[in-house]
Amino acid sequence: MERFEVTILGNGSAMPTTLRNPSAQIVNLREKIFLVDCGEGTQTRFRQCRFNFQKLRHIFISHLHGDHCFGLPGLLSTLGLAGRGEELTVHSPAGLEEALGPLLRAFCDRLPYALRFEEFSGNQSELIYEDRSLTVHTIPLRHRIPCCGFLFAEKPLLPHLRRDMLDYYQIPIAWRGRIKQGEDYTAPDGTLIPHSRLTTPARPARKYAYCSDTAYSETYLPLIEGCDLLYHEATFAQSEAGQARLRYHSTAAEAAEAARRAGARKLLLGHFSARYPDCTPLLQEARSVFPPALLSEEGKTYAL
Repeated sequence: MERFEVTILGNGSAMPTTLRNPSAQIVNLREKIFLVDCGEGTQTRFRQCRFNFQKLRHIFISHLHGDHCFGLPGLLSTLGLAGRGEELTVHSPAGLEEALGPLLRAFCDRLPYALRFEEFSGNQSELIYEDRSLTVHTIPLRHRIPCCGFLFAEKPLLPHLRRDMLDYYQIPIAWRGRIKQGEDYTAPDGTLIPHSRLTTPARPARKYAYCSDTAYSETYLPLIEGCDLLYHEATFAQSEAGQARLRYHSTAAEAAEAARRAGARKLLLGHFSARYPDCTPLLQEARSVFPPALLSEEGKTYAL
């Protein structure tokens, strides 16, 4: 099966600790890598996890809080020092390019690569990236400032050809691509051979949803429905539900409820408050609602 993985570079929240880095992770689909959020220290984690800077083409920033974007100036500078020549695109809510402008002019004024900023509105889900194998849509979230998660969705795969049936009906090679696209085959004697007899279904396409930071809300559940892996913030335990509501964050139980109601296959908890050096109680809380819950671990890779 083709690679579709998520590597956690940072899973902490706003207050720095010696145990966790701020938010950042790598999504790897078929050796194409995408950076999601870029808190302080991201480029160091990037190297520790042995990713190749040159393969990075797109960065997705969920919102303009420092623990999700303070690592960008250093990373952009390092990419220049590494001799990068390929264009780099940063997708974010409005305001990031303006905020970074003075820093980039002071420290990154002669980057050897083109740096492009693409803004999304955050008011509704929209397609912000697409290639031959993947789409990325925004997931509007409920936070103190405009904030979006991201849905990485593998495109539907073509069915597999049945070699035995191709040989039996002596189907020409020139027809095989058309059959994979869904066409029936008409034999020289006029016999119609249905596409379904010549193929087997492809495995289901996979989806990864990233939801951080957000208060629990039913509004984003339809956008993450049926995802194979959901990363959802779990900043607080249920005993701190009042703090969670005040700061527009979620408890571990609420993250689990989102996974349960969305029909996710697995839940990965993250964005942990510095008040929890041991997050085992958060995991127990989440598993009481959604048993396939896991605590995200920095440096660990999760396959879909």
